[in-house]
Amino acid sequence: MHIGVPREIKPQEFRVGLVPASVRELVGRGHRVVVESGAAEGIGVTDDDYRVAGASVVDTAEAVFAATDMIVKVKEPQPRECAMLRANQVLFTYLHLAPDPDQAAALKRSGCVAIAYETVTSASGGLPLLAPMSEVAGKMAVQVGAHHLEKAHGGMGLLLGSVTGVEAAQVLILGGGVAGASAAEIAVGLGARVVILDKSLDRLRDLKGQFGSRVTTAYSTADAVEKYVAAADLVIGTVLLPGAAAPKLVDRELVASMRPGAVMVDVSIDQGGCFETSRPTTHADPTFEVDGVIHYCVTNMPGAVPRTSAFALNYAILPYLTALADKGWRRALADDPHLRNGLNVADGRLTHPAVAAALGEEPCLVNLMEKEMAA
Repeated sequence: MHIGVPREIKPQEFRVGLVPASVRELVGRGHRVVVESGAAEGIGVTDDDYRVAGASVVDTAEAVFAATDMIVKVKEPQPRECAMLRANQVLFTYLHLAPDPDQAAALKRSGCVAIAYETVTSASGGLPLLAPMSEVAGKMAVQVGAHHLEKAHGGMGLLLGSVTGVEAAQVLILGGGVAGASAAEIAVGLGARVVILDKSLDRLRDLKGQFGSRVTTAYSTADAVEKYVAAADLVIGTVLLPGAAAPKLVDRELVASMRPGAVMVDVSIDQGGCFETSRPTTHADPTFEVDGVIHYCVTNMPGAVPRTSAFALNYAILPYLTALADKGWRRALADDPHLRNGLNVADGRLTHPAVAAALGEEPCLVNLMEKEMAA
């Protein structure tokens, strides 16, 4: 298979779809990889590094899209990239379609086969291709939250950890999944008082076993959200419904009840955000205020640490990518129900039930045996 890696064009996005080590694995299996020149400059990887790994390097994204059967990216395709996709070309990347009807429409028009990292599942019920970036985003959420609590950056002038005679800041984490647990790890390490809310008692037990008395865990109800948000200095939203829009757990009235200079970090913003007052922001302009509360809602948080993020993502996607390349997308999805859950768009229709429901459509069933039956 011919596999293409274009340079990411979303603002302040420096990650890359494939690192040279992944290219070498694919080339070793008989596949051809085409990389746009400069695609990995942001992580300190050169065109020559790709050539040594066995890739061809071309000058433009247009050349990458035109010459390949599958495009491997990091972020959702921008409008210019959607226009370059063609019928039956496979796109393997993060999509987050539920809050993005324009992107969904563009992908359907293209006729491409769009497989989303964030809806690929595992036998244990996890999201293995979302987990690496959730881990990065969770750790970063505390880092950026602490930064914006500083007075010079608009916050109330509060240190997360305690100093002698002064109480530590209170951090509330909504959602106890990979991102939430990663955020708790950093917040606890800095000495903050940490509360985690989740709707799974089993998950809360796991978190209690992991952190012990260093965190407070509570079942997530409307009462609990109201109680702990009002008392928090930093709120980190990490809730996720695979493929669907994030639920709005914190309404505007509750935001207004928080102390001026408090900070909210919405890690769920890629799926529409879990605060009613959230709206997408960028690394260049990451925050805004609502009722005196600082909101950080950057849609590609891991893009701020692109080298760490790119390598972590590659190690996660490589087994799935080799299956798609070795078998073709229909056979690979027919053989693996967890990879099949990643299919979001095919035959000009939405295929994932949660994505389709979020966008007001009926999901389309795809015949994964069509080519084999015809042969």
